[in-house]
Amino acid sequence: MLKIWGRKTSINVQKAMWAVGELGLVYRREDVGGPFGGLDRPEFVELTPHRLIPTLQDGEAVVWESNAIVRYLAARHGVGSLWPDDPAARARSDQWMDWLLTTLYPPFIAVFLGLVRTAPSRRDTNAIKGASLATGALMGILDRHLESQAYIAADHLTMGDIPVGATLYRYFTLEIERPSLPNLEDYYARLEERAAYREHVMVPYDDMRVTDD
Repeated sequence: MLKIWGRKTSINVQKAMWAVGELGLVYRREDVGGPFGGLDRPEFVELTPHRLIPTLQDGEAVVWESNAIVRYLAARHGVGSLWPDDPAARARSDQWMDWLLTTLYPPFIAVFLGLVRTAPSRRDTNAIKGASLATGALMGILDRHLESQAYIAADHLTMGDIPVGATLYRYFTLEIERPSLPNLEDYYARLEERAAYREHVMVPYDDMRVTDD
């Protein structure tokens, strides 16, 4: 049985869990990190020297880093679905997965941390606004990409959709101004129809908010 180490409110854990849900795999998830602590537990440290979540155990295989876990699950359990048969489609999946990490995530996480993980009295509103504008501009690139196709890399959901798609729940629920993104909004609506997305990604993050109280 698969074991996933990580709390359900972690966006990186949500990527792994969404993949598990789409593939219909039997799993056990153990809460680690955040309010649960446990990152220094010997059995966890033995699995990952970085002491970060998520970490996956699949028999003898141990995988850490969320995108690597998504790729592993897709390759092992999702050939023809999350793992496209077409090498070009796999490359498209890979490039958007890497784009999320290297290009979109830095400004987006600045917005999320600024609005959710920072008390109102300590927020840098100019920095948040700048990061929000940068995020919106990058989302515009994705919006144009989706103008002629329903999913990121193929005509069906692939591993390429998971990192980007996991980010959209928070993007569309944060209290920020967003540019007109009709194709991205349609794409997000398609993701919302998926049971695994609703279960593992659309997880409220109110408990993560820092207040001045």
